[in-house]
Amino acid sequence: MSKAVCVQKNPFAVELEPGDYYWCACGRSKSQPFCDGSHEGSGIAPVKFTVTQKETKYLCGCRATQNSPFCDGSHSKI
Repeated sequence: MSKAVCVQKNPFAVELEPGDYYWCACGRSKSQPFCDGSHEGSGIAPVKFTVTQKETKYLCGCRATQNSPFCDGSHSKI
């Protein structure tokens, strides 16, 4: 299994409409913070999450969170 790539040391603030989303867990997607299939062969799968109402979510950019896909402040320790 490959290691996840730290894309940035702060979260992605994204305003999302209700629906299902796939967060890029590997860090290789060109569509950050969302999956574009670049994880193929890495052994790292995207994380599906559902939004039930329009809101701003803070998605992890460093890939060190313990609360995937959401930022938990782990970027302050790397």
